[in-house]
Amino acid sequence: MKIKILTIFPEMFAPVLNASILGRAQDKGLIAFEVIDIRPFSQRKHKNTDDDPFGGGAGMVMMAQPVVDAMRHAMGEGFSGRRIYLSPRGQTLTQRKAEELAREKELILLCGHYEGLDQRAIDLCVDEELSVGDYVLTGGELAAMVVADAVARLIPGVLGCEESAQTESFSSGLLEYPQYTRPRVFEGLEVPAVLLEGNHALIEDWRFEQSLRITLARRPELVQGLEMSKRQRRIYDRVLREWTQQKGDV
Repeated sequence: MKIKILTIFPEMFAPVLNASILGRAQDKGLIAFEVIDIRPFSQRKHKNTDDDPFGGGAGMVMMAQPVVDAMRHAMGEGFSGRRIYLSPRGQTLTQRKAEELAREKELILLCGHYEGLDQRAIDLCVDEELSVGDYVLTGGELAAMVVADAVARLIPGVLGCEESAQTESFSSGLLEYPQYTRPRVFEGLEVPAVLLEGNHALIEDWRFEQSLRITLARRPELVQGLEMSKRQRRIYDRVLREWTQQKGDV
């Protein structure tokens, strides 16, 4: 997969994209990142990319021309992928959305800045707007890093253990269960006995129950429409009765 990032601050990306799992994925040829500086595409004498907004108002607005030309350069010939503008008004990034984007051959992530981007650039060269949460950042660069990381780790071979991507929070529809490692006892806190007994069916039941309890406590809306086996349904019914009773007792 190729992920190209358009930004006026390209220096922000190397420490993230070239380190840890993402760096190793590039070394293995599983993913290719390209960070493209928008500024050289500006036709202004001083290569500025912003100007005052028509109609007045605070701040500056990114101009359409350098962004559109940078996007066309990034697309090249025969582009077959999706062009995404990181914006607070976009659809919220979810695990399901990351899985959808991971199936693309190529992504172009456009980082906005200042008070936003000239709407004509969005109309001409953006397929969709995407947000990483209900808050505002100083620019789209951090959001682009989040999207790149969330998508890249779903590409086969990137994590090394495919089960990791399938069992973590949101992938199953629930938040992830607690994890433990050595030693068995740390400052008086013991690892749950079921994890030490080697009964994989019971371990699976325990993990499902813990995920369910955490999700009900923190994000109960995620439980709606959850697909479950008969065994999981029995656990769900019991936990839900207990959870409902506890809420009633408060």
